[in-house]
Amino acid sequence: MANYTAYKYEDLRKFAFEIFIAIGCNTSDAEIASKVLVSADLRGVDSHGVARLSGYVRLWKKKRINATPDIKITHETMSTAVVDGDAGLGLVVAPQAMQIAIDKAKKVGTGWVSVKNSNHYGIAGYHSMMALENDMIGFSMTNASPLVAPTFSLDRMLGTNPISIAIPAGKEPPFVLDMATTTAANGKLETLMRKGQDLPDGWLQDKEGNPSNVNTGVKDGGALLPLGGDHLHGSHKGYGLGAVVDIFSAVLSGANYGPWVPPFVAFLEPAANPVGEGLGHFFGAMSIDAFRTKEEFKHHMDNWIQTFKKSNPIPGQTEVLIPGDPERRISAERMENGIPLIDAVENDLKELGKEFGVSLG
Repeated sequence: MANYTAYKYEDLRKFAFEIFIAIGCNTSDAEIASKVLVSADLRGVDSHGVARLSGYVRLWKKKRINATPDIKITHETMSTAVVDGDAGLGLVVAPQAMQIAIDKAKKVGTGWVSVKNSNHYGIAGYHSMMALENDMIGFSMTNASPLVAPTFSLDRMLGTNPISIAIPAGKEPPFVLDMATTTAANGKLETLMRKGQDLPDGWLQDKEGNPSNVNTGVKDGGALLPLGGDHLHGSHKGYGLGAVVDIFSAVLSGANYGPWVPPFVAFLEPAANPVGEGLGHFFGAMSIDAFRTKEEFKHHMDNWIQTFKKSNPIPGQTEVLIPGDPERRISAERMENGIPLIDAVENDLKELGKEFGVSLG
């Protein structure tokens, strides 16, 4: 059983900030990168937070991450743009691209931005939620390392390819969907590996295509499964969603797609015959006022949320949740009581701090 140590949000954010400074990021980029990264831990998505910090550093050492990118628009219309991330941290590239989408939506009602030449961008929800303060609906998606076998396939062709949609409300908290298009994100598999626990049914198949619960299954040549687990339980739907994310994020932007997406782990080299540049993302912002007044919309979103939350829970459950509820509650609890790090992650961060002369606190 893993042991935990709780750290204050600001202590972890400052630690990440100092590490990003140490690898050459400027102050503003390090600020946003650390904020995006630790927002994952705060929201309970531990697989995408500081547990990945050393992974970013290893990619930087391999010269696959550019700490000083020249992020620029390479093509645009009034409502669309393609952004070249110049191999920068996705934690930096993605917020800039999302802001471009928001700025376009302020002018013409909607903004859509596809990104190439980027890297892993943290949790999808951080970027979609940027739209909320502007009374907009935010969209965020990204392709990822090919670890997922399409339905009926032995080959790993897709990433966990998350989708996030954030929708503002009035008196109620916002609706925030943030989901992988696989049964579980790869980071959750990594978390169970660190804890020495087996995988639940439906997460993985072995290299022969048989169901597997072994937490080293991907390293052993197996593959993660699309949302649904198998065809009988609708994995073709998860496969379809993951494919759409790949196409919007990469085929549309000029990034690598499918099996050519570069792996997050530094010890694996990118494909020798790339079809694009880096990882791809896709962002959208829709102004509520482009459809109806924000007052009317928020009133009805409140009614929608309240109506669904008042539905009768099944036996053994106390309430029906709205997407975003669990993360919001975890954020409040962790902001007050600290963010728990398992021993393996804590030790990893301490080694990283020792290397760069940064104290974990």
